[in-house]
Amino acid sequence: MTAQSFLITPADLAGPLGRPGLSVVDASWYLPAQKRFARAEFEASHIPGAVFFDQDAVVDAASSLPHTLPDAVSFGAAMGALGLSETDTIVVYDGTGLFTAPRVWWMLRTFGAKDVRILDGGYPAWMEAGLPVETGPASPKPASFRAEFDSVAVTSFEEMQRIVAGDERQIADARAAERFRGEAAEPRAGVRSGHMPGARSVPIGSLSDGGRLKSPDDLRAVFAEAGIDLDRPVVTSCGSGVTAAAINFALVALGKSDATLYDGSWTEWGSSETTPVETGPAR
Repeated sequence: MTAQSFLITPADLAGPLGRPGLSVVDASWYLPAQKRFARAEFEASHIPGAVFFDQDAVVDAASSLPHTLPDAVSFGAAMGALGLSETDTIVVYDGTGLFTAPRVWWMLRTFGAKDVRILDGGYPAWMEAGLPVETGPASPKPASFRAEFDSVAVTSFEEMQRIVAGDERQIADARAAERFRGEAAEPRAGVRSGHMPGARSVPIGSLSDGGRLKSPDDLRAVFAEAGIDLDRPVVTSCGSGVTAAAINFALVALGKSDATLYDGSWTEWGSSETTPVETGPAR
């Protein structure tokens, strides 16, 4: 699969829409400050046949952290209830363009889905193209999703401590630059401001134009400006593990598929009393 085939245009999705083996997933999720409500927006208007992936529900319920990955059995059951199979071609989109769809793209691939793509430009691009929509909640036919967890794709807290203490991997942080520098308070109570020592700032907004992934040349320029060497290993992070996946997606688009994601992200790191934190620009 070429890097470009991880994207699909609205026109290319509209043709086979509804055919067996093609599933469409609305992966919208919003920060409280955005004052948007993903499920309500889905029920008001969505791509015909799409199902809604609740990123606050498909998590490890026993974890104190938001958006922690569930175990394979739980994930497979949740996907089967949405009518998804690991053998489907699965197209994921969100209501912004390129914001939270990459997290679900990454989760599906981490649990064994073979062909997962992101709708280029997301739901706004679908609407701009004048393509059909439907309303109301989804009514998927249950399916079987055989989930197999790829532990290599995920970086743990203990691994992150070793990475920060050494230089085996570069850290790319998708949070807004103001949060990275510690100039803006974190949205979750009890979480310190700043970033991990050695981390580089790659705000999610720098990866797209108008909700569409930037060109390979432009993406390379973004990573170069951030101080990320594409020839070296990368681990991604953000506030709670959601938007970090956009960096993973951008790296895959550049042919770099070995990046991992720190699932606990800044909520875990910034909540600890023992982890080092820096403020200001990346050093």
